[in-house]
Amino acid sequence: MPSIGGGVREIRIRDSFSAFRVVYIAKFSAAIYVLHCFQKKSQKTAQRDLDLASDRYRVLLMEMGL
Repeated sequence: MPSIGGGVREIRIRDSFSAFRVVYIAKFSAAIYVLHCFQKKSQKTAQRDLDLASDRYRVLLMEMGL
């Protein structure tokens, strides 16, 4: 998901009732960081979900001193 940040990926999970997303970053050696997970209720990902993941990514980079 380059719109959020470099190296950010998503896992898509779908069952017969709905769809879920997990947005994470795994490019740092210390850990895999889950930025956001949510249930999708429409075809398009809500902008608030993208903004939340992006904000958390920025905070993570600041905390890491990058």
